[in-house]
Order: sequence, then structure tokens, then C-alpha cells
Amino acid sequence: MSIVKLVREQVPITGEQIAEQLGVSRPTIRSDLSLLVMLGYIDAKPKVGYFPVAMEDVKHEGRSHLSQLKVKDLQSLPVVVKETTTVNDAVVALFLENVGSLFVTDSEGMLLGVVSRKDLLKVTLGNPGAATMPISLAMTRSNLITVSPEEDLVEAARKIIHYEIDSLPVVTKHVSTGGKEKLEVIGRITKTTMTRILLEFVLG
Repeated sequence: MSIVKLVREQVPITGEQIAEQLGVSRPTIRSDLSLLVMLGYIDAKPKVGYFPVAMEDVKHEGRSHLSQLKVKDLQSLPVVVKETTTVNDAVVALFLENVGSLFVTDSEGMLLGVVSRKDLLKVTLGNPGAATMPISLAMTRSNLITVSPEEDLVEAARKIIHYEIDSLPVVTKHVSTGGKEKLEVIGRITKTTMTRILLEFVLG
């Protein structure tokens, strides 16, 4: 929560100043700032900057309505690739779909891992044979962060901020005959979705 810390320590502080101190561009943190405002961690005043907000002071009608939204109300179609997909085809899918990450599934649509732009960059740099590698060798398999369709949208936003990720797979749980739990990917929820919803509430 570096942004919240900066806002608390340097009141008021502009988005440009926050970006400069974090060593990133202003567009890079735009969606993060929007999410933090939506969740009530900070507040913004036009032409002034960002301010910290006490959680007990943010219970107004708009946020009350936001708190009633579920992930299933806003989830979009997932962008998935099979575990046998090559790194080259995964890169193509990433840019054709204009997303920051792909969800890797088995033949039955069960979640096996997640691969991000950073993952693909790591595996391709200096590796001439990377293009034909199966994506399963580049994906993240453990400690996957997911949400269920019945989770609160605000909780999904908290996960996105806490784990510093661009999107979350929306999953439903299945238990096989052997008792093993599997997660079926049925959607995704993204920073872009969160920002769009916030703007709809603000602009009416």
C-alpha cells in the first residue's frame, strides 16, 4: 500500500507527485488511484490532490451501492489458453486480446496457472527456443489468487490492490471423485472494470 502511505505522509499530494516518488508514469497508477478512492482509502479533490480518508467517514450512498455488487455482476469473459499452447501463441493471444495476463487451463477448463506479460518477457529474453516451449513452463502455478462469482466486488478490488495484479480469474469449485478440488475458470475481473464502475458512479 505504498500509495496510501504517501498520501498519509504528504497531504495533499498530486497523482503526478505520487507517480514520481514511486518511479512510474502517471498512467501506470491511474487505475490504482481510482480503486483506492472507490474503496475509501483515499479521497481526491480536483486541482488539489489526494487526501487520506478514515474508513468510518466513507459510508455514503454511492459506496453503499458499490458494496452490494457481486463479482458475477461485472465479470467479463476469461481469456484462456490451454497448457499445451506454445509461448509464441500465448504472446500473440495476449496482444490480440489486449490483456495483461492469460489464464492457463487443462482440456476441461480447469485452472492450472496464470501467465503475465512479465512472465513471458522473462522466459523469452535471451532464449531463442522459447517460442516453441509450452506455456506451462512459464506460468505461475502456486498461490494463485482467485475470486468466486458470489464474492463482493469490493473484496475483489482489495485483492487486486493487495497482491498488485491486473486481473483475477473468476472460478467455481469442483470436487473430483478422488476428493481433489479443481477450479473451473468462468470469467475474469480487472482493474479496468473497477475503474469503469467507479466512473459510472461518479459521473452518474
